[in-house]
Amino acid sequence: MGQEVVYLPTVSSTNEVAKEMAARGVPEGTLIIAEEQTAGKGRLGRRWIAPAGTSLLFSLLLYPDLTLEEAPRLTMLASLAAAEAIESVTGLPVRFKWPNDILIRGRKAGGVLTEVGVTGERLDYVVVGIGLNINWNPSRVLELAGKATSLSEELGREVSRLELLQRLLTCIEERYLWLQEGYSPHKVFTSRLANLNEKVEVVLPRGKEEGFVEGVDADGALILHREDGTMVRVTMGELA
Repeated sequence: MGQEVVYLPTVSSTNEVAKEMAARGVPEGTLIIAEEQTAGKGRLGRRWIAPAGTSLLFSLLLYPDLTLEEAPRLTMLASLAAAEAIESVTGLPVRFKWPNDILIRGRKAGGVLTEVGVTGERLDYVVVGIGLNINWNPSRVLELAGKATSLSEELGREVSRLELLQRLLTCIEERYLWLQEGYSPHKVFTSRLANLNEKVEVVLPRGKEEGFVEGVDADGALILHREDGTMVRVTMGELA
């Protein structure tokens, strides 16, 4: 990971650049990293806010031998790598909000956005985009106050973005090699869920589901235990 690096001071979205590069067949593990994204995005097309030079904003281009249904394994993998890297560099405890939010002390410190190119049921490529709030104060942004945080805000000091990036790439590579051998990270991912065993409401594309969080399955679907005793597998949605 990161043997080929594309560094961009400003870009619309590192994921969009990575998808364009996938069409040219650039090497697996190519890293596209930027100081600022003018059209950075999270899930459901939401705007990703990060002042220039304060955060880690990057994408990795991968060519895994997976089906489309298995692609969420890479979101779990990248989330776990980010958690290990953050804890290793800062000592801060990391939890997850399904499917892709990285939490520190209950507030969002980052996220993973996985996008794919598909032919039939097989993946042509996967772009794993990661955004982490490092050295700025999201609490000063009205729409983020009380909801988001950063590593520096939690620690009271700045954090080396380079050190964190190096550790994160190493963690991703280790887990990616395991994934190629058939490993699914769902059990470890489940152990870090902030809402594990709690009752939640999931907003679906149509309607909603309620139940107690049992965990996630091998392909990243959220498993809920309804009050009537039945189980439901949620593949798309958002925790309310």
